[in-house]
Amino acid sequence: MKKVIGLTILLAMGALGMACGDAGTANNAAANANKAAANAMNTAANTMANAANAMANAANAASNAASTAANAASNAANAMANKPAANATSNSNTANANK
Repeated sequence: MKKVIGLTILLAMGALGMACGDAGTANNAAANANKAAANAMNTAANTMANAANAMANAANAASNAASTAANAASNAANAMANKPAANATSNSNTANANK
């Protein structure tokens, strides 16, 4: 936070120097300092955006893995539920033979 405050003050001072100063070299130095500060802020913003994207990608990967596991469990449960009973046909054949 101190860096952001410092860079903001630097930008303000540079703008004030450009508005009030007469010396071209001082204005150029202030403009260059402002550009450097702006580039530093852009770099920091890009770094934070990249970190946020990396975290979102990790969250998506975890979500996909959880969905895959849930689907596998559901498919296994469905396979067990739809499996015919082992003795169902033999019992009916035995009943028919006894008639």
